[in-house]
Amino acid sequence: MDGVRPAGWRRAAVVAALMLAAFTFNTTENLPVGLLSAMAADLGVSPGAVGALVTGYGLAVAVVSLPFARVTRSVPRRHLLTGLLGLLALASWASALHDVSYGLLMGARVVTAVAQAAFWVLMGPVAVGLFPPERRGRVMGLLSVGGSLATVLGVPGGTWLGGHSGWRAPFGVLGALALVSLVVVAALLPTSRPQESHAAYGAAPDRRRFLVVVSATALSVTGVFTAFTYVAVLLQDVGGFGAGAVSGVLFAFGAAALAGVAVTGPLLDRFPRATLSVPLATQATALLGLYAGAGSRVASVALLMLLGASVAPVFMATQSQVLRVAPGRTETALAANSVAFNVGVAFGALLGGVLLPGVGVRGLFLVGGLLTVGALAGPAWPARRLVPLPGHP
Repeated sequence: MDGVRPAGWRRAAVVAALMLAAFTFNTTENLPVGLLSAMAADLGVSPGAVGALVTGYGLAVAVVSLPFARVTRSVPRRHLLTGLLGLLALASWASALHDVSYGLLMGARVVTAVAQAAFWVLMGPVAVGLFPPERRGRVMGLLSVGGSLATVLGVPGGTWLGGHSGWRAPFGVLGALALVSLVVVAALLPTSRPQESHAAYGAAPDRRRFLVVVSATALSVTGVFTAFTYVAVLLQDVGGFGAGAVSGVLFAFGAAALAGVAVTGPLLDRFPRATLSVPLATQATALLGLYAGAGSRVASVALLMLLGASVAPVFMATQSQVLRVAPGRTETALAANSVAFNVGVAFGALLGGVLLPGVGVRGLFLVGGLLTVGALAGPAWPARRLVPLPGHP
């Protein structure tokens, strides 16, 4: 891709298709949360069983990411992405079948999770490989906007459609969106060997820095999900919010996350360290602030919006830094960061459940804040000068 780049409109169309695919994958992953009651009643299973559709999805992503990155490292990216988007479309339509059973639905979720694990590993290197190396951060920012829109528009919109047309309808729409991405990628993404792109390797490989960044991902995500998994309990039991108001507060959280990604993305190339350390610091501030001030409704909303504006940029910044400092192939490095993220989600939710009876819901936000402070310690270390390896960009 580095020799002769496609025309500008082709590159823009491919990035837009990848943004749409990120939106579709993220919406598919979290949609059962919004449709939990309807799905449980229709399928004749408990709400916990529907919740397992989300938990199992995240675990599958964590398990598959690294092996898939290694096995497919030589497969042309256009062919691989087309196949993955085809799996997403077929699994989504299988979920929308009128007579779908819980077992078939779980199988479709596992297939989608495998496709998503591979997609997140490929998306960044494919997109940034279409542009000059100095635009890596801006391209990663655009991709993150696509994923963040799932929280603000995808899940609420899918929940609304499911309430009016049945819970299967949103999955049918998601299958159609996946097909649109598939057609654009198949038609416009050049076919080349992955190792030919400058994005196949870190711009300034540094194994120590890579381990610091991945550790920051794991600690920060664990901290967030230790607390945020129980945010509705905090808002209702401590803040005095009604059940209807909680959804509005969570929408504000999602909107702030989108705004944080939009603001941070263009700065990733110019300020690679600050765009990670500053969101980590504000995330810690928000979590510790909620521990201290959740009794105030105004403070709770403001702090949750600050948390939203921090969480999404943290992961975007770690992905961008991994592309820069990856000690080997970027696909493998990004897979490791994805594993750290998903393990953090699962372990954080588990840790919160274990600690809740002993420390109370406010105590979970104290624990989450302290874990985030620990995540901040690594990126705050003075950086040594990064020197590109011979033969690498």
